[in-house]
This record gives sequence, structure tokens and C-alpha cells, in this order.
Amino acid sequence: MRLANGIFIDKEKTFGELKFSALRREVFERNEDGSRSSTVKERTYDLKSKGQGRMIQVSIPASVPVKTYEPDTVVELINPVVDTVANATFLGADVSWYIKADDIRPKGQPLPGKSPDKKNEAADRR
Repeated sequence: MRLANGIFIDKEKTFGELKFSALRREVFERNEDGSRSSTVKERTYDLKSKGQGRMIQVSIPASVPVKTYEPDTVVELINPVVDTVANATFLGADVSWYIKADDIRPKGQPLPGKSPDKKNEAADRR
């Protein structure tokens, strides 16, 4: 079972305040023979979610530089998607949920290529 495009969510309502905790693991690509290659496919980070009341894990593509924020830095997810993967069992299926995002950034940091808010630019010139 797979959702066509995942479930797109309201970040604030779903996660509340997010605080960076640590890099949890790196997932590596597989060679043709099934052995692990040395190429990182994605990285999973632990984030403290006030909205969920617990730690959550979020996977980010390996093309994004490794995140080394101080613990408890307030962060936000860029384009988060919640999705599922199912594994057949004797009695049906086990379904696991996972969260992926394009990036994790300190809250309020502008995206690359985006100019800061015009009000702030005017204030900075004074």
C-alpha cells in the first residue's frame, strides 16, 4: 500500500514547535549485488516535536548538506510529506509511517534565492 503522493500537512498544526536533536542515521544506496555502497541516499534526523509530544524522525535527501545545528535549535521543515510503507504479513499487513522533507532549517531563515521580507530590508537600511 502506498499513497500516490503522500499526505501533505500543515506544519504548525501537526508538529508545533520543532527543536533539532541529532543525526539519527544515514541510509546508503545498494550495489547491484545487494551489498551496501558508500553512497549516502538520505539522512534521518531526530527532532523534538511539541505538537506530537515526542521525538520524531525526519528523512532528508543526501544532496542536502549534513545538519549540525546546536541541540534545541528551533527549526522548520521545508515541504514535509507523511507517507506509508506496508509489508505483507501472515494475517494482512504491517504499515509504517515516515516523514520526509526537502530540508531542515532554523526557523525564519530565508530559502536560498528568496529575498528577505521587504519590511525588514527597509529597516536594515536605516
